[in-house]
Amino acid sequence: MAEPGTSTPEPGRPGIARSARRRAGARLRPLAAHPRAAALLRRLAPRSVRTRTTLAACVSVAVVMLAASAVVQTLLRVNLEHTVETGAREETRAVSQLAATGHLTPQLPLGPGTDFIQVVDAHGKVLARSQNLTGRPALTPTGTHEGHRTYNFDALGEKHDQRVTTVTTATPTGPVTIHVGASLRTADTAEDITTAALAALSTLLLLTVGVLTWRTTGRALRPVEAIRAEVAAISDRGLDRRVPAPRGDDEIARLAETMNAMLERLEAAGIRQRRFIADASHELRSPLAVLRTQLEVAHTHPDPTVRDTLLEGALEDTERLQALSADLLLLARLDAAGQSRPAEPVDLTDLVRTTVAARSTDPHEVALHTPDVVTVSGNALWLGRLLTNLLDNAQRHARHSVTVRLTADPVTGEAVLDVSNDGLPIAAADREKIFERFTRLDDARSRDDGGTGLGLSIALDIAALHGGTITVEDTEDGVTFRTRLAAGARG
Repeated sequence: MAEPGTSTPEPGRPGIARSARRRAGARLRPLAAHPRAAALLRRLAPRSVRTRTTLAACVSVAVVMLAASAVVQTLLRVNLEHTVETGAREETRAVSQLAATGHLTPQLPLGPGTDFIQVVDAHGKVLARSQNLTGRPALTPTGTHEGHRTYNFDALGEKHDQRVTTVTTATPTGPVTIHVGASLRTADTAEDITTAALAALSTLLLLTVGVLTWRTTGRALRPVEAIRAEVAAISDRGLDRRVPAPRGDDEIARLAETMNAMLERLEAAGIRQRRFIADASHELRSPLAVLRTQLEVAHTHPDPTVRDTLLEGALEDTERLQALSADLLLLARLDAAGQSRPAEPVDLTDLVRTTVAARSTDPHEVALHTPDVVTVSGNALWLGRLLTNLLDNAQRHARHSVTVRLTADPVTGEAVLDVSNDGLPIAAADREKIFERFTRLDDARSRDDGGTGLGLSIALDIAALHGGTITVEDTEDGVTFRTRLAAGARG
């Protein structure tokens, strides 16, 4: 069996091919490395998500269609060639039976799908043939191609591929060779039609995918563009604006919710900062004015006794300003710390004992109740400041006694620090207000006692930075400030 009408290609030379590829790569590398070429490639590369998504979808569909088309073409070609070969083999068996029984005639009729028949004896003499090979010599192979023998049928005017089936059979007069050629014209035509149909279908499919992807991506990204435009239009003075939130619960809707939550936090932080600046300016204005008045009077007053009294008052106001500045600096540090929670192990029991022991018993002695060991994760300096501020507040408002009690919650494992005093109870409406900055429920008394109105606010910020809370609870004999610190443990 052989396939005529084609020539066998010259075997390739791998060494020469590799050399040619190396030379081509050497010519392309300087071009790709050229700065202008690289800049041109970057400029031509699609920048928008919409374009990149559309190109990716089209390329993916094109690759799939090419692979599918190749599979379809291969299966179709194999099936058609198998059909042609089957017909040629059946025709060959029929002629072999005629030759074997001695009924072979000089001219043989062509069956359906058969192009020619030729019967040759062992000496190369044509014994029988189809009408279109009348007067033609015996067929001789011209070469091989893909494992099949090839024949040249140009003299017969056959320009299309043919599948030639060759068999040798025994006859009463000796062995003969039978050549039956079956045309592949039908297979070639069907393959061409299929190729054209697949190309048209692939083109239509690519256009459809491109258009649908472009429109769908544009519609999906429209809310993102609206969010971007709104965020670009928001300035530091317009933090009350919000981005449009699309309907649904997809990624873009969640992005809008996250952006609006961030804007709410920024707005709250801005309001808090402006309020803090205004309150700090107000708090600093009064002691500075008093301090300046005292210094001016002391500078001009002729009585040394009065001058010394004024200078002592100026020194007290200076100390008060220094404490206020330190508190403002600590608040700024706490705000800068943000969500970075300290993680050093702290022996809270030892810290509470040391802090209480270092305090003066004036005006009230502090009663201490602590277990053996309670540890938390945090910053020992800041936790000490938290306890100091709570003790200062308790000492300022207590009538006779102050109590500090440290325990570990048996259920949650949290460290629970209670600072109690037997002072007047705090109204429920004021229990959150007292933690605001520069808030004094008894303004005159707090100023006389040296309070800045920042102690409880600093304590609350320190507790929040350590993952804890501070609450106010009324007791039978006064008020308790209860601090809960996360990750507490009993030793």
